[in-house]
Amino acid sequence: MKYIVVTGGVVSGLGKGVTASSIGVLLKAGGWRVTSIKIDPYINIDAGTMSPFEHGEVFVLDDGGEADLDLGNYERFIDSTLTRDHNITTGKIYQSVIAKERKGEYLGKTVQVIPHVTDEIQDWIERVSKLPVDGSPDQPDVCIIELGGTVGDIESMPFIEALRQFQFRVGSDNFCLIHVSLVPVVGAVGEQKTKPTQHSVQALRSAGLSPHMLACRSQAPLEQSVLDKLALFCHVTPDCILNLCDVSNIWHVPLVMQEQGGHLAIMRQLKLDFRKLDLDSWAHRANKWDTVSEPVNIAIVGKYTGLGDSYLSVTKALMHSAISADRKLNIVWIEAGMLEDTTLAEDPSSHADAWAKVHSADGILVPGGFGERGTEGKILTAKYARENKVPFLGICLGMQAAVIEYARNVLGIKSAHSTEMVPECANPAVIFMPEGSTTHMGGTMRLGARRTFFKTQDCKAAKLYNSSPFIDERHRHRYEVNPDMVDKLESAGCVFVGKDETNKRMEILELEDHPFFLATQYHPEYKSRPGRPSPPFMGLILAASRQLDHYITTEAIEMRTNAPGGFIQSPLKALKRLNKPM
Repeated sequence: MKYIVVTGGVVSGLGKGVTASSIGVLLKAGGWRVTSIKIDPYINIDAGTMSPFEHGEVFVLDDGGEADLDLGNYERFIDSTLTRDHNITTGKIYQSVIAKERKGEYLGKTVQVIPHVTDEIQDWIERVSKLPVDGSPDQPDVCIIELGGTVGDIESMPFIEALRQFQFRVGSDNFCLIHVSLVPVVGAVGEQKTKPTQHSVQALRSAGLSPHMLACRSQAPLEQSVLDKLALFCHVTPDCILNLCDVSNIWHVPLVMQEQGGHLAIMRQLKLDFRKLDLDSWAHRANKWDTVSEPVNIAIVGKYTGLGDSYLSVTKALMHSAISADRKLNIVWIEAGMLEDTTLAEDPSSHADAWAKVHSADGILVPGGFGERGTEGKILTAKYARENKVPFLGICLGMQAAVIEYARNVLGIKSAHSTEMVPECANPAVIFMPEGSTTHMGGTMRLGARRTFFKTQDCKAAKLYNSSPFIDERHRHRYEVNPDMVDKLESAGCVFVGKDETNKRMEILELEDHPFFLATQYHPEYKSRPGRPSPPFMGLILAASRQLDHYITTEAIEMRTNAPGGFIQSPLKALKRLNKPM
C-alpha cells in the first residue's frame, strides 16, 4: 500500500480537499485503485451536529456516516463509495482509546497520547486504507490522506506525531507528503511573498515531517524566481513544486497538475511504474464548462445561502446536470426568509428583490434544512412554482414544504404544518418519525442509503432513473410526510410515485398537470458524479431549458441503459444524432 499525505499551511481553506481529490484523479487515470481518508482534528465524533455556517454542508455516506464535505469531493472526483471510517476525528480516536481502556486492553499501563493515541491513529489508517471503495473486491493501491486544519494548530499535534511515526512504519518508498501552502501578494507592487510558506514548512519539519512536494496556491502564476526561492528554502527540488493558481473551474486542477509533472514526481517518490494518464474525458469536461454559452437560471431558495459550502453537493449536482444538458449554469441565491410576509412588513425592498429573483428563474430548487426559520418562505416558493408551472425540485425539507403548501392551498387545510415547527399542530402534514430519538441529536436521524420503490413507471421520476423498478439513495431526516394524509393528497393530484419497502414512507412526490414538479425525501445530490448526473437534478435542468420531453422518451431511455456503464457523457447530443434524418 502506498500513502500520500496532504497537509496545509499558512491559512485554512486553501483547497486541500480539491488538491487531494485531484491527485486521486491523476492516479486513477493511470490505472491505480485509489482510496481517501480525511482527518478532522475537532473533538466532535462526526460533522452531523455542526451548523452549515460553522463547517459547510454535512456529507452523508452510503453507510449513514455524516462526514466532512471533503469526502464528497473525493467521491465525486474519484467516483468512489467511502464509509464513515474514512473520516477520522479526534472524537472518534479518543472514544476508541477510552473504550479499550475500559475493556482492560491497556491493563497495567498509563494510557497516554504517545504511544496509545498515536498508535490508534496509525492502526485506523492502515485498517481503513485496505477497504475496497470502487465496487470491486480488490484492495486499493494508493491511499490519499488529507489532514484538516493548518500545521501548527494545537488540536492536530497528535495526528502530526502519528504521521511522523507512520512514515517509518510503512517505509520511505511508500510515503509521500504534499504540503499545500499560500503564496500571497503584498502591497501595491504585487510582489509574491514566499516567507509564509517558508515558515509553514519550517513548522512541519520541526515536527519531524519533511514535505516531498509543495502545492503552492496563488492568484496568478508564480514567477520562476519565486519557485527557485521556494525550492532553496523549503528543501525540495524545483520539479516537486506545483503552482496551483486560480482556474476557471476546479476540473482544471488535475490537468494543471499533470501539465507541471506532478504525477511524475509522485510516481518517483512512491516507486510506482510510470504510466500514461487517460484524462481525455476529464479535459473535455473542464473545457466544455468554459465554452458552453446558452444559460439556464436556477434559483436556490435556502436557509444557509450566506455560505456557498452549505449547499456544496447541491451546486455540484447542478453543475453535473448543466454540462450534460449543454447549458451554462447560473445560480441565483435567495434567502428563504426574505420571501416571507414578515420581511414584507420590515424590509419591503429586500422582499421585492427576493421575489423578483424567483420570478426571473427558469427553474427553482428548494434544498434541505432544519428548524423553523425560512420555512414559510420555502412553502410560498412551492406555491408560486405550482401555480405558475415553473420547474421545481424540492429536497428533504423542500419536499415537506411542498406537501404543506398543497395541504393548505389545495386541500384547504389552512392549519397544516410540520410538527418540527409546530409541535402541537392540529393537522400535521409532516410528523416526527417513530424510530427517531427525542433525547440525542448525533447520528439518530434516518441516515444513509435506503431503497425506494416506484409505484408506477408512468411518471417523470421513473423515466429519469431509466425505468428502474427501484433506486438506492441517501437520506438524512427526522421528519416525514404524515401517512394519514397521503390518501387525501393523492386524490387531489399530489402523487407519491416513490415509497419505501413498507409502502408507508413517502419518498418521491410528483404533481399531475405540471411540466416538472418533483420532490424527494432523500438527498439525490450526494450520489451525483461528473458525467453521471443525479436524475432529479438532470430533470430540473432539462425542464428549465425546455429539453425534458425528448430526454424521457422510450428510445432515449433505451439508449442510456444500453450505453457502457449505464450512462453516456452527452445524452442530448446522442439523441440528436439518433433522430437526425438520413
